Amino acid sequence: MEKRVHQSIEQVFSVPFTYQVFFTENLFSSANGLFTDLVKGDKVPKVYLVLDEGVVRHHPGLLAGIKTYAAENSDVFNLCAEPLVVPGGEQVKNDQQYFQQVLKATHEYGIDRHSYIVGLGGGALLDMVGFAATIAHRGIRHIRIPTTVLSQNDSGVGVKNGINAYGKKNYLGAFAPPYAVINDAQFLQTLEERDWRSGISEALKVALIKDASFFVWIEQQALDLMDKNHSSMQELIYRCAQMHMDHIASGDPFEAGSSRPLDFGHWSAHKLEHLSDYRIRHGEAVAIGIALDTTYSFLAGMISENELNRVLDVIVKLGFELYVPELSGDSLLKGLEEFREHLGGELTIMLLDKIGSGVEVHQMDPALVRNAVEKLNQLQLANSRA
Repeated sequence: MEKRVHQSIEQVFSVPFTYQVFFTENLFSSANGLFTDLVKGDKVPKVYLVLDEGVVRHHPGLLAGIKTYAAENSDVFNLCAEPLVVPGGEQVKNDQQYFQQVLKATHEYGIDRHSYIVGLGGGALLDMVGFAATIAHRGIRHIRIPTTVLSQNDSGVGVKNGINAYGKKNYLGAFAPPYAVINDAQFLQTLEERDWRSGISEALKVALIKDASFFVWIEQQALDLMDKNHSSMQELIYRCAQMHMDHIASGDPFEAGSSRPLDFGHWSAHKLEHLSDYRIRHGEAVAIGIALDTTYSFLAGMISENELNRVLDVIVKLGFELYVPELSGDSLLKGLEEFREHLGGELTIMLLDKIGSGVEVHQMDPALVRNAVEKLNQLQLANSRA
């Protein structure tokens, strides 16, 4: 029998991705031409907006302002339908009815690849809207308008989109860069204290693994960062967003490998969110996750006790807890396997070998994790008595 000869055709091509993160205030005021400059083209494109109901509630004039802005600029873009208002937070990613509403709108209003879908809200809403925009027509241009500290300095400026499924965070999703990101500082002023504080944890994360000088700056500015009238928050958002984007450009933006250094503190954070039925918000869970992995790094002999104390002191000074009951028990440790599964391949966890320098490991000692949890529990109890 004649041996079959196998043939193949190899295809190799690259596609450059370019997008900008803009910093502005009062985006939809008549005097601000940023949005119209972004969407202006040879033809008048359709624009569809999805808004976070919490933002709409705290900014009563927002809907009317958007409609007035659209009417004033009808020669530039067509607001093709009434903006869709949906819940913010993890609810919008847990319940797929909202995801389906966005997809249905693309069909009903003829939103095509020359149109724009705009998500305005916190990181969870942006994740959901971005995923819908990514899969409709194999990709509709989407613009993100983050309205929380957490989304302006971290999640909103990246390339990830997704929703939760099967009890797992971001189980369904896609990598797709936005057309643009617009950070409007005005939206931050109405944030609850928890949401204002939560976003700082992602800046702390990136400082600890990449930039010791940024960590020192956060140490020095910790109290000022809690003051909404202080300019330090805008500097933190800008520096953190810049470092986040630099990281995306320098390595593996679509995470083809098993390395996710920007997920320092996140393996336990994702599990804590789920175990608490999302009572613990993402930024709060990340702060606790940073505390856990920093304590583990100390117990493993990787960092000094002085470095550990500096990190934990900053976390406490920023108003975060070090311990919650969901940390204890075997359920948390299941998060390691879920994290490995989400990455694909071998487990890769970022730990610290000094402040400003992360190091990847491929296994964690369960007994040492439990010891770290107990140490945090004791520290939390000591702080509550103080």
